Amino acid sequence: MKNFLGFLTEEIAIDLGTANTLIIHNDKVVVDSPSIVAIDRTTGKIIAIGNEASMMQGKTHENIKTIRPLKDGVIADFNASEQMINTLIKSIPTLKNRFFTPSLRMVICIPSGITEVEMRAVKESAERVNGKEVYLIHEPMAAAIGIGIDIMQPKGNMIVDIGGGTTEIAVIALSGIVCDKSVKIAGDVFTNDIINFMRSKHNLYIGERTAEKIKIMIGAVIEDLENPPEDMSVQGRDLVTGKPKQTMVSYIEIAKALDKSIIRIEDAIMEALSQTPPELAADIYNTGIYLAGGGALLRGLDVRLSRKTDLPVYIAEDPLQAVVRGTGITLKNLDRFKNILIK
Repeated sequence: MKNFLGFLTEEIAIDLGTANTLIIHNDKVVVDSPSIVAIDRTTGKIIAIGNEASMMQGKTHENIKTIRPLKDGVIADFNASEQMINTLIKSIPTLKNRFFTPSLRMVICIPSGITEVEMRAVKESAERVNGKEVYLIHEPMAAAIGIGIDIMQPKGNMIVDIGGGTTEIAVIALSGIVCDKSVKIAGDVFTNDIINFMRSKHNLYIGERTAEKIKIMIGAVIEDLENPPEDMSVQGRDLVTGKPKQTMVSYIEIAKALDKSIIRIEDAIMEALSQTPPELAADIYNTGIYLAGGGALLRGLDVRLSRKTDLPVYIAEDPLQAVVRGTGITLKNLDRFKNILIK
């Protein structure tokens, strides 16, 4: 009987991110798509999700709007997020051609600074898409497991997870979060910093997608990189003449643009360190700080944080997938990680 029920139940791990949503099924990342939905304003129906919708961003007419259902790591648009989760789950290759939707056992990742109400929203969304057993796990915890840290040990580890909406900073020991800070300075803010910088310095008005591209291609946080990226040509609208124009931008300018936001992340890290119990602080002195999330890919961030904290800083090997990998590992070993999951 159990085998028969097992056939009807599928296990998936979801990292519901502000910028990207990733899903693991059978130990493989089967979905990795931007958390964006395009909606037809007249009918309220969803036209596109993920990559397709992200191509439309900033290029829509009044009948189509693109929305990001998650804001600051929290569900902002309940209806859209539910439809997005539903569509993404249905797009998993192995579940696509099923005659009926199997019931799902899910582990979903949530930010550590989330409120009860927001937690319930995530849970209800999951139950509506046929989630029979839904577990939640805090993001820094999942990131730590994904990086390969043994969180059960009586030893302190510091994780800094810079996502799209929030930066999560946590000190973890004995399978629990000892002290955490969650700041709303992350990928989205960096993108806005770049838009504002281009506007004030170059009189060039660029869209979100272009700013995102600049961030990925030449994003840096220190001005003395060892192997700097080449200058990038950026196209947008000239604010003086109104004509489309192109300018060259260097990574040094982007480092200046992001400086204020990075300082705020540094301050949050320093604050978390100052709240850490002394025994754990001694551990962190030896183990250092681990960086995960898309923000960890900013050039020179490890060097800069290391200068600020006088600690070794390590970037996870695949920072974008650290969280979802950790979520996937907990899904496989539910019994072992029972005590860190929120049922």
